[in-house]
Amino acid sequence: MQTYGHLPVSFERGEGVWLWDDAGKPYLDALAGVAVCGLGHAHAQVTAALCEQASTLIHTSNLYHIPMQEQLAERLTHKAGMERVFFANSGAEANEAAIKLARLYGQGRGVKSPAIVVMEGSFHGRTLATLSATGSRKVQAGFEPLVQGFTRVPYNDLDAIVKVAANSNDVVAVLVEPVLGEGGVVIPDEAYLPGLRQLCDQQGWLLMLDEIQTGMCRTGEWFAWQHRQARPDVMTVAKALGNGFPIGACMAQGEAANVLQKGTHGSTYGGNPLASHVALAVIGVLEAQGLAQRARTLGHQILEGLTVGLSGKDYVQEIRGQGLMIGIELQQPCVELMAEALKEGLLINVTAGNVIRLLPPLILTDQEADEIVSRTIKVVEKVYG
Repeated sequence: MQTYGHLPVSFERGEGVWLWDDAGKPYLDALAGVAVCGLGHAHAQVTAALCEQASTLIHTSNLYHIPMQEQLAERLTHKAGMERVFFANSGAEANEAAIKLARLYGQGRGVKSPAIVVMEGSFHGRTLATLSATGSRKVQAGFEPLVQGFTRVPYNDLDAIVKVAANSNDVVAVLVEPVLGEGGVVIPDEAYLPGLRQLCDQQGWLLMLDEIQTGMCRTGEWFAWQHRQARPDVMTVAKALGNGFPIGACMAQGEAANVLQKGTHGSTYGGNPLASHVALAVIGVLEAQGLAQRARTLGHQILEGLTVGLSGKDYVQEIRGQGLMIGIELQQPCVELMAEALKEGLLINVTAGNVIRLLPPLILTDQEADEIVSRTIKVVEKVYG
């Protein structure tokens, strides 16, 4: 089914931050499969974990104990400051679990029609519930009737949520991205996440963070909430957790950790031995190589290079980022830049219509980071300069 508009290229192999197409041309990957391949392509330890587990046991069922899954649960929840985890196969599935958890939490508190506060400009997935939670009419169009139970407010606006609290008795949770990804790499004010944490505590709501794009060291911490010490009650991760192998997770702590019980949710494949072994390998590499700190250093280097190289350009609105999650907002739509970048051997993305999004692997060398800067500037100046 023609659900994607493909760019005119197909890749045959990858190594580190580089991909080669079927004609042998190399490309510098500044997108990492949309924040998925945080360790780059064909990483030796990830490959070894895949091969080792595939040769012994791929799948049993969650009807049985899965020791590898239990090891992963312990490692991941420890890193995330959470207590329990439900494993799924994607970010959308992880968010579905969070939405179900919030509703069940509300029902347990006597709320007959539980509502979740969500944000304009957000993206949480393409299942019916997650696209209903998403703040984009483009994603929702044609799929009505949408799932009810979501109250939408502007992103980075605490006052708007305070007003909701004053006028609604049905809200049970707030679902928010610590940094808007698909919404244009929008970084909220420093007081935003701590303010949400305080408000949720006051109201008895769950703070649920969608860290599917921001998690696993992408922003310069293991999870973006750690920049502000605004620990959530529920957190979802996916993307970089498997470095390309499908896995998602919905984690919870405190009262929220005990909401989902036997029979309330499930997954046929979620957390199977193969996915769990790969995710353990990913966590091991992230730890051993200190890639959270490395993402901070590289992010600063790239931001500084872009800011200097594009200074004074009237077609540039703003350059912003956190760790290796970087956006260049232009004054006009710039979707055509993705095809132009291909010509320069560079993979980028354009989101929110006019924002160049850079999400390179965390294993960049300093030289490769500088190369992303120079090639990006060259592409932008070629089209708009």
